[in-house]
Amino acid sequence: MSSENQTSFTDIPEAIASVSGTDRSVSMTVDSELYPLQAVYGASYIFIDRCYVFIDRPAAGSYRITLSAKESVEEVEALRRIVGEFANELLSCTWRHQVTQDNRVAIETVTVQAIAGAMGEPSLDDLADFDFTDEALDDPLGIAQSWEEKHGRPSPGPSPEAKAEADADAEPKADTEEASA
Repeated sequence: MSSENQTSFTDIPEAIASVSGTDRSVSMTVDSELYPLQAVYGASYIFIDRCYVFIDRPAAGSYRITLSAKESVEEVEALRRIVGEFANELLSCTWRHQVTQDNRVAIETVTVQAIAGAMGEPSLDDLADFDFTDEALDDPLGIAQSWEEKHGRPSPGPSPEAKAEADADAEPKADTEEASA
């Protein structure tokens, strides 16, 4: 498109949208910081049934979207309507993209829980076939160590029941030694 064949809409700044007189297409330039590329793709996808869509980057920090109508468009007002509809769809896609980014963790958590729930509980046959002797994970850095193993603290002693049983076993031996003496 040569610049001498381009005109602008009267109520839209020329830096944002211009009309090419030769091929009846509309070009819009948008700020890439305000409109992420995924939103531009989303809005463009909505228009591929009516327009040929071309996206390029004329300068750092901006995208140029060129919409060329698939059917002959003779009225400038029809092109203006396409620009307005595309701008609305771009804003909608940008908002959806932002909501998705803000809620990514919640979306991933719910998705994982849904997939795990759909699998159901393991059957007894699944548990019987499971090999529990395998190492649970490969831990070359020793991250999965217990606190006691890592810091060299003694592990807790025997349980009170085991201690009482050991004491009970030791008492009869002392009685037999006294009796023999």
